Amino acid sequence: MDTSPKTFQMISIVVLFVFCSTLLPAPALQAAMLGTDSVLTSETDATRTQLQELLQRKDVEQSLREHGIDVQEARARVLTLSDAELKQIQGRLDTLPAGEGAVGAIVGGAVFIFVVLLITDILGFTNVFTFVHSR
Repeated sequence: MDTSPKTFQMISIVVLFVFCSTLLPAPALQAAMLGTDSVLTSETDATRTQLQELLQRKDVEQSLREHGIDVQEARARVLTLSDAELKQIQGRLDTLPAGEGAVGAIVGGAVFIFVVLLITDILGFTNVFTFVHSR
């Protein structure tokens, strides 16, 4: 490390600048209470936006057409849903599985079985995998 007076002077200036900047007054922040109406409105707007985005997906549009539903009419109806209807739909959307079918469950089950067999092999209860050398 260079300990010349020039380097020491530069480090001192930087440290002095940092210390002085902490003494500057911070701007005052203002907080206010949020009304229940504004929170509920933001939740319903978020649900309505989520439904609009869902209706823009190609697979959803195709499914609606297969069931004889006009996509533009469905989008217009989403805009006119009441808060209670949006809340009910949001509850249903939250309970739907997020996967694209049974593939995720099958892969998850296979990984779980592999891990269980691996642990029992390591502990010496089974002898399934040849690459595991138990005690």
